[in-house]
Amino acid sequence: MTAAGAGRSLGPAEPIPLTVLTGFLGAGKTTLLNRLVQDPALAGTAVIINEFGEIGLDHLLVKTIDDNMVLLQSGCLCCTLRGDLVAALENLLRDLDNGRVNFHRIVLETTGLADPAPLLQTAMAHPYLVMRYRLDGVVTVVDAINGGATLDQNMESVKQVAVADRLVLTKSDLADTPERRAALAELLARLKALNPAAPVLDAAAGEATPEALLNCGLYDPARKIADVGRWLADEAYAAAHHPHDHHHHDPNRHDARIRAFTFATDAPIPGATFEMFIDLVRSLHGPKLLRLKGIVQIAESPEEPLVIHGVQHVMHPPARLERWPDADRRTRIVVIARDLAPEAVTRLFDAFVKRAATDRPDMAALVDNPLIPFGGVDR
Repeated sequence: MTAAGAGRSLGPAEPIPLTVLTGFLGAGKTTLLNRLVQDPALAGTAVIINEFGEIGLDHLLVKTIDDNMVLLQSGCLCCTLRGDLVAALENLLRDLDNGRVNFHRIVLETTGLADPAPLLQTAMAHPYLVMRYRLDGVVTVVDAINGGATLDQNMESVKQVAVADRLVLTKSDLADTPERRAALAELLARLKALNPAAPVLDAAAGEATPEALLNCGLYDPARKIADVGRWLADEAYAAAHHPHDHHHHDPNRHDARIRAFTFATDAPIPGATFEMFIDLVRSLHGPKLLRLKGIVQIAESPEEPLVIHGVQHVMHPPARLERWPDADRRTRIVVIARDLAPEAVTRLFDAFVKRAATDRPDMAALVDNPLIPFGGVDR
């Protein structure tokens, strides 16, 4: 065994946290990334970008490792994404395992037009990558001056905001007239309505630090335990859900198509029942589910909660925690969806957990009915 490997256990490697950095064209992703990669806190980070040229890294390039990989002064590794994300992530792992490079986290910058969902699905659905990487979070950059117009014109930008774990506001220092300040206040209110759980960090005020942007996943790296409350943020969604809130008045706005909602139950749920519920939700509403997160009390192992995370119809393999992180043992699920009424999901859930209601099918009627799409039991 080499000296480098002596301290390492021979068990499976700790999954590498993966942060997705997204935001619309011109929002300032490149400027933010350029500043981040100069921060010593990002040493040991591999950054996947679309092109070196775009990020203006020339003054930072220290050592070219190969055609599409360079080592920066800060100890960051940068590689360009040519074509296939799976290939890029696999190549990085191969180089890591062979000792050619060293990193312990990844930041993936998307193109400005990108819908983050397929990228997240790539990392979540690939059988090998899912063992080696874990999604730490989605960071979305929003332009303080043009953000409102971008949200009005592009559904993709609305989705980028809705699925984010952190929102970074750029160019707020340019809001220097009463009109611009009023527009910024409206934009901030809009971001809060679209995504009540994501903290908004002001880049111009120096708030977009690596410490604030990274480690927003399920695990608190300092304590190595699951911080479910922070990750799930179900209370933020519950507090923000008002049936008559302002953005429902204008049906032409993209925002009105996005809904975030949460539901819960005290009763433990049999594993097979919960699996059927998730399968039915995915098959009926897959494309509309932007993100789904939850902590579930499974009846067969009530002391070891199950953590679930999905993007559209793709579910990350569930993680089982050794114990409940706090006194709240309810099953709690958060859904961020587009063009989907919360009742479509909550009624299904109620049927599966046997919360009876008049004029609604119970679980048996849903599961055994051959006419229900995807739901009928094969007899």
